[in-house]
Amino acid sequence: MAEQRIDRQALVTRHNIVLKRPDPLTPLSVGNGSFAFTADITGLQTFPDYHAQGMLLGTHAEWGWHSLPNLAGYRLEDALENYIVNGRSVPYLSGLDASGNYKPAAEWLRTNPHRLHLGQLGLHIRKADGDPLAIEDIAHPQQTLDLWTGLLDSGFTVEGQPVHVYTVCHPTRDVLAVRITSSLGVEGRLAVTLAFPYGAVKWGDAADWTQPHRHQTRATLDGSRADFTRILDADRYYVRLACSPEGRVQAITEHEYEMARRDGYALDIILAFAPEPFTEPLPTFDATRVAAARHWAAFWESGGALDFSACTAPRAAELERRVVLSQYLTAIQCAGSMPPQETGLVCNSWYGKAHLEMHWWHAAHFALWDRLPLLERSLPWYEHILPLAQETAARQGYRGARWPKMVGPDGHDSPSEVGVFLIWQQPHPIYYAELCYRARPQRETLELYRRIVFETAEFMASYPVWDRVGQRYVLGPALIPAQESYGGNRMHTLNPTFELVYWHWALSVAQCWRERLGMGRHPQWERVLRYLARPTVRDGVYTAIETSPYTLHNDHPSMLAAFGMLPPTPLIDPAVMQRTFDDVLRTWDWPTTWGWDYPMLAMTAARLGRPEQAVDALFLDSPKNGYLANGHNYQDDRLPLYLPGNGGLLAAVAMMAAGWDGAPDCSTPGFPAGDAWAVRHEGLRRMP
Repeated sequence: MAEQRIDRQALVTRHNIVLKRPDPLTPLSVGNGSFAFTADITGLQTFPDYHAQGMLLGTHAEWGWHSLPNLAGYRLEDALENYIVNGRSVPYLSGLDASGNYKPAAEWLRTNPHRLHLGQLGLHIRKADGDPLAIEDIAHPQQTLDLWTGLLDSGFTVEGQPVHVYTVCHPTRDVLAVRITSSLGVEGRLAVTLAFPYGAVKWGDAADWTQPHRHQTRATLDGSRADFTRILDADRYYVRLACSPEGRVQAITEHEYEMARRDGYALDIILAFAPEPFTEPLPTFDATRVAAARHWAAFWESGGALDFSACTAPRAAELERRVVLSQYLTAIQCAGSMPPQETGLVCNSWYGKAHLEMHWWHAAHFALWDRLPLLERSLPWYEHILPLAQETAARQGYRGARWPKMVGPDGHDSPSEVGVFLIWQQPHPIYYAELCYRARPQRETLELYRRIVFETAEFMASYPVWDRVGQRYVLGPALIPAQESYGGNRMHTLNPTFELVYWHWALSVAQCWRERLGMGRHPQWERVLRYLARPTVRDGVYTAIETSPYTLHNDHPSMLAAFGMLPPTPLIDPAVMQRTFDDVLRTWDWPTTWGWDYPMLAMTAARLGRPEQAVDALFLDSPKNGYLANGHNYQDDRLPLYLPGNGGLLAAVAMMAAGWDGAPDCSTPGFPAGDAWAVRHEGLRRMP
């Protein structure tokens, strides 16, 4: 008898988020992949100062960027430094002066453009004595995020008077819909304010409220409706607002506006943001709520599912919670038309710019969960920035395309003493393309991504240096591996284990693409594959790099990714990797690791046939392996959320459940056998 399908609504809704008190680290977000609104316990952004030392409240869109005026006319060329590589001068965008500080040009280029906080929407409530409401005045709060419908339901009382706020995001438009019910509105004690900040060049916070003179808000007010044109230096965007017909919009200051209704119990607010003037009418609250409910039901009913309810292991329920919430968070934060930043659309780590080496950890899981369109949304962006990546490669004397690391929507790499020397983002586009082909093995897929695959491979084949003495190709210098602990040795670091294996695997896949297209194998790619250096083994284990200090036991234990994230290759001996895995568990400084390291360990353990340790890796006791009530992977004060941890978790559990090429023939090869981990799954795809 066929196994009964997973009850997906029961699976999802048992992890609806319910909060009964304010917490600066657990605001909740609604969004659609390219736009998100993060709210406090009131369902709006009423108490931003309360969250200032936790997780910030923001309204962000992937198109919402700002640049300070470039009064000095800084150019990328002003941040270049020359490094001697194999006897020739190679320019890198490191941007350092003689003292090791960033040059003014590099500092400007690093921080511009930066993502904008598009507008702060909050309640303005006065108590009976006329004083403004403080967060301590909120009584009996209960807030629920219904994952099945995408509706944020927030209720509380103020001096015995109930207030209820519904918040929902449109699934295909950058539109926020809000419904507020309270008798406080009839009494003239409740209003909603919309405030606009200037762009901020600082860590995390995308809003600068201290410079109202540096931006403009041109407003057209018409009773219950308003149109705003926001002008920040050379950048502009548009905001349209509509509230209940009985409501009124009025200006408080040039950059702050108030909506209120005094003749009724309910106030609806529709708020839309766009990079261009509006051409479509605004939807109603009810229409937005219905559209969101349909979208989220379809999201959860499609793609993969993992059900841990039959497991007897004490940790199973928590793992299921993390998995369900990570699906929601990556869908609203990591599924836009360009790669996301590490803190998504919540706050501005690294000024809101994406880190392309993290794109795999954000989004590769979409393919494994059979939600390929959510990955493919961002892949055309690589085609869009291809000319710039080709320029970078050519400037450095290489062929093909060298992809940037820390990057904004313009596709320009950002000056960095670390980022520009990383190379492990280079093979990623080949991995994405191969995931697409595995899901859709057609000529059309090959033609769609062939240029990205081949230009990536061209750089990868021209980057290694021929070592005449060793008769081999080596990676580096100048190079910093994924384990960035070796940053100070960039001119001496050679052949990091993970990068060598990724180079070999990706070039092999690129050759397969040529054969699938009826082309011969590329002779230079083949030569690099044949003569590429092998990972270094010392004392029976793989080192992180070939050169001294060989292995530092902090940061990412990235050598494990060479047989975990990546499938078997001729470069890795599984027996040596077994010993390396044990050595890492025994010696590593876990507080220095990061959120995606634990799923990386789990994938390696699974391929090594050690499912108990795969599960243990997901729960490894480390400060950066915690998941908050809102599902976010907390790292530290600077990174209160870290979406690569969520995406990495989803990739790991999909692999552990559905298996990988060559996995043991059982239902969940990466989980321990027996009732403890009797995991049910459906709709997942095997990992390469």
